[in-house]
Amino acid sequence: MADILGATSTTEDVLSGVDLHGKRILVTGVSAGLGVETARALAAHGAQVVGAARDLAKAETATADVRRDAAAHGGGFELVELDLASLKSVRACADKLVAKGERFDVVIANAGVMATPFGHTSDGFETQFGTNHLGHFVFINRIASLMGAGSRLINLSSAGHRFSNVDLEDPNFERTPYEPFVAYGRSKTANILFAVGFDLRHRERGVRAAAVHPGGIQTELARHMDPAHLEAMLKQIYEQAAAEGKGAFQFKTIQQGSATSVWAGVIASAEKVGARYCENCHVSEVVADDVTLGPLNEGVRPYALDPRNAEALWKKSEELVGESFQ
Repeated sequence: MADILGATSTTEDVLSGVDLHGKRILVTGVSAGLGVETARALAAHGAQVVGAARDLAKAETATADVRRDAAAHGGGFELVELDLASLKSVRACADKLVAKGERFDVVIANAGVMATPFGHTSDGFETQFGTNHLGHFVFINRIASLMGAGSRLINLSSAGHRFSNVDLEDPNFERTPYEPFVAYGRSKTANILFAVGFDLRHRERGVRAAAVHPGGIQTELARHMDPAHLEAMLKQIYEQAAAEGKGAFQFKTIQQGSATSVWAGVIASAEKVGARYCENCHVSEVVADDVTLGPLNEGVRPYALDPRNAEALWKKSEELVGESFQ
């Protein structure tokens, strides 16, 4: 199956003939887009899915199809409140799950924001780094005890990690001029490095972690983007597609965008994806920093998979949140 999957594969292609009864899976960000489809696809194949969202009323409406498909196929779905921009909320949600004591076979850290105006989380962190990375860093580490041998963590990153390595000297843009996509790039690199660090710490007990890029999809994620910036980016993508003879560029559907998360979470072998970056339902190649990568090119930058960089980020993250996770 893995050999025939690619950029246009959907969640149903990935899960064709797969029975997930008995699996318990957590997905963050289930109030829209990829999170909803990821949860739906898993529940429709029998998994017990726990969906986390900041706005429970919005998530309740957005996940009506998740509940319907879960009921029709013997799966299950429940919601928990989680605001990744508030460590108080993060810790409260994690503590409730740990107190409940039910295992997770897969955790998919799907929630995130992109290219937001300059701002801060309730704890004073730059919005994108604080929400996309630090919120998940604390949450997942606090529930790591619920992940046993055979479990895995999937962090949603992006090709946007190529915009920037992490900046551990100035993570909150206190001395650096703020650029929305630089901040996004830092946070998406952090998502990959967190997977690398988590994998290194937990692989001996049979728990693995990977990062994925879902591809170009039109979702609520782009709601903060300047329309002119978005138009310029699309123009570049269209021009590259034409220059490479690929025909007109088309965004992925939500079902195609969610496919790599599902593939890495429940289909690919843990050894294959552990501490790696995946896109289009396969593991990506490392591409050197001095090699130009256009929007349509695959590849992950070396700094995003560097274990030393991952360790430095881990220590800085612990320092920032005031909590140690060993």
